[in-house]
Amino acid sequence: MNWLIDLWIEGSLILAIGLLFYKLTLEKLTFFEWNRGFLIVLLVLSIGLPFLSFEFSNPENALAEFTLPAFELGKGVATEEVSFGWMDLMLTVYVIGFSIALLKVILGLVKPFFQLQLVEKFSYQGLKIAVHPSFEPASYFGYILLPYFDPEEEDQRQILLHESVHVSKGHSWDLLFTHLFKAVFWFNPLAYLYEKFLREIHEFQADQGVTKSFSQFDYSRLLLRLIVKDQSWQLTNSFNQFQTKKRILMMNREKSRSTAKSRFLMVIPLVSLMVLVFACDQNLADDESIKPENVVEIQGADGTVQLKEMVNGKLVEIEADEIFDVVETQPTPSGGMEGWNEYLRANLKYPAQAKEMGVEGTVIAVFVINTDGSITDVELLRGIGAGCDEEALRVIQNAPNWEPGKQRGREVRTRMRLPIRFKLS
Repeated sequence: MNWLIDLWIEGSLILAIGLLFYKLTLEKLTFFEWNRGFLIVLLVLSIGLPFLSFEFSNPENALAEFTLPAFELGKGVATEEVSFGWMDLMLTVYVIGFSIALLKVILGLVKPFFQLQLVEKFSYQGLKIAVHPSFEPASYFGYILLPYFDPEEEDQRQILLHESVHVSKGHSWDLLFTHLFKAVFWFNPLAYLYEKFLREIHEFQADQGVTKSFSQFDYSRLLLRLIVKDQSWQLTNSFNQFQTKKRILMMNREKSRSTAKSRFLMVIPLVSLMVLVFACDQNLADDESIKPENVVEIQGADGTVQLKEMVNGKLVEIEADEIFDVVETQPTPSGGMEGWNEYLRANLKYPAQAKEMGVEGTVIAVFVINTDGSITDVELLRGIGAGCDEEALRVIQNAPNWEPGKQRGREVRTRMRLPIRFKLS
């Protein structure tokens, strides 16, 4: 369930950021192919980034913390006895909405396919034409749909050219993936706004293809004469389906200067930021962590031994309460790792709230082993909520004493990291 929630939230945020960027910087440009490319990349990012996870760390501090082997809680934890909660209700509603939306996509593919088998079809100058009186001028994948066919008529030549651009650029494939995207985010109005922007780009591209060969004035008059209702085929590009006024204004807009393409360079930091925020897990150690190689042993005149750290070329004495992240002899739990895992198995409980909500994930806690082996400074580094964070901290705080870590033969305070994986069977 967690992965689905991540997809809903992170995918929606990525879509919102991308559409806002498009609206503010790219929408009014006449580089239609570039705009189309940006919108397709945005769709891929909205679906893909929530599933990606990259971990990176500061190479200088790569070993700055000792991480215990991850402990997994939940093998054999059944959920059948848990009552039907609000998370289950939300999931049920989502699945119903997704199923209806997906069914519409399937019908949008199948219905035109079967209708095309029953109408007249032929080739004309490399174009596949399907003719039937019930059709409005449109394109459907490789076919151009027409109510009648008269290549001598100037209006129809413009329509043919318009629809041939849709076919040659594969706009129906864009719409197919867009409708699948809408099925996943059927609850999000931004998905429908995304489709609106993409369909506009399709029409601008097709209009641009026509005005290279025909007068803008004559073509605009044709658009106004042929305002029609949408025939409700999801995957078609109807000739006059979208915002005639906006299309005419775009046709008469002064072409964007080549220098305006520099705006697309802004896409690089935008995408990089999205990847950093939504797909990268930062794993940086404390900058003040002490590494063994920075520590030296100094023997005094009286024979006593002191530990000192090299800082900016100077030796600084290590205080008694200094916390080490890596030491020569790591702390060990009572009974070794087998005893530690046995303690966790016996004392960790899967919170009822987490089971009811279907929450899974990894809690990461850090704590300090004192020189007497006691555990202090237990903190949450990463949590998943629903009571799992509190349960992990509780068990660590109540754990039996450890054998303390040692540096140069002396017992020192040591920081540890523990991942605990909560998983429902």
